[in-house]
Amino acid sequence: MKKAIILCSGGVDSTTCLSVAVHELGADNVCAASIFYGQKHEKELESARKIAAYYHVKHVELNLSSIFNHSKCALLSHSTKEIEHTSYEEQIQKTKDGKVSTYVPFRNGLMLSAAASLAAGLYEDDEVDIYIGAHADDAAGNAYADCSEKFLSSIANAISLGTYNKVHLVFPFADKNKAEIIKAGLALGTPYELTWSCYEGQEEPCGTCGTCIDRERAFAMNGIIDPLVRKAKGR
Repeated sequence: MKKAIILCSGGVDSTTCLSVAVHELGADNVCAASIFYGQKHEKELESARKIAAYYHVKHVELNLSSIFNHSKCALLSHSTKEIEHTSYEEQIQKTKDGKVSTYVPFRNGLMLSAAASLAAGLYEDDEVDIYIGAHADDAAGNAYADCSEKFLSSIANAISLGTYNKVHLVFPFADKNKAEIIKAGLALGTPYELTWSCYEGQEEPCGTCGTCIDRERAFAMNGIIDPLVRKAKGR
């Protein structure tokens, strides 16, 4: 039976990937892999643990934080930069290359390489799909260069070649926006109330960072209120 490893950040996109994989392969054949990369808070990792427990899947946590010690990205605990509280669109307009302030240098490339190695070791005798929740909104305007379909296709080829064609990269939402991802997840009963997206690590989402804006808008496009916003407002 084919196995799957889901890069699980605890957010909307990766959780939807996890729900798709469990639906298609069954929980016994799915493993969630979460990465600590030196982020300022552990809210997303806490969410990933809850989501893995909800789906009764194996959960592996990897620590890659030392590799990012030299990055000044605002998401990292050692950075003195403040997280920008504007939409991705506004951030893109201010830069020459489209890169947003929350881009962590080659993070997806590193995470996917780690996941490929994990897959080849954990499921040595099986074919394995690695799921990543990268989507069109993240790639738009070159906001996150390592979320583009061109990048994902290239690294997918490298992963297959480097694992004797036993490990394959799956990116089901690369041509979808966040609203379309949520629509797919709602049909599968994805527990979005357990997810966390906000770049700040407070008790409630800030509502004004790029990912909060993107997330709340995507739920609204599906005619519903983000469950975390509903909870914060006591609805």
